[in-house]
Amino acid sequence: MDAARLRYYLRGGRPPGAARTYPGCRDRRPPLRSEAIEFPGRLYFATESPVWRGGRAFYDWAADGSVWGRAHLITAGQFSDIATQEMYEAPGADLDFTEVLADGRSVLGPGRYETLVLLGHLDDVPVLTFTAPWHLTEVPLTRPSGPYLLYLARGLLTDGVRDAAAVALYLSRCPGAADAWSLDELAGLIAELGPGPARSS
Repeated sequence: MDAARLRYYLRGGRPPGAARTYPGCRDRRPPLRSEAIEFPGRLYFATESPVWRGGRAFYDWAADGSVWGRAHLITAGQFSDIATQEMYEAPGADLDFTEVLADGRSVLGPGRYETLVLLGHLDDVPVLTFTAPWHLTEVPLTRPSGPYLLYLARGLLTDGVRDAAAVALYLSRCPGAADAWSLDELAGLIAELGPGPARSS
């Protein structure tokens, strides 16, 4: 959700604090536009990221709740290359979107980010994401690290659509973070971003 980190998926390179270098997309242009969105389901944290030393964010499309996110207008090829990088594979071929556009979901493999989900449409453009094939009740929850949560908060605070207090409350209710971070701890963490819309650092 953080625009600065998204640029590494598009252009390639190693983000500050990351343990891996991203090859980038075949098409390295930035999104034509980005905007805040909200859609049904739940954000939760599970598995263990060797980069962040904590839980990764996943989306459960079947769970009751509401998820905050950001939609980026990119090409099908760029989406394919970003998803492929998260699958730890080399980008270079377009994914087959036939099933996800027809049925709302497509499982490309058993991996943690190998399931495509159709969230809806914006101006007749399909809004897609990728997540794990399991549900939040089917995997142990894992505490996310502070630096990882800060990247999510930056994205949620972009454009000033949401304020820091609302973002802290939202993240404090996400499974995996809910029992590991207090609202006060999250508010203090997000305060590091400073007042107003988040900085892209």
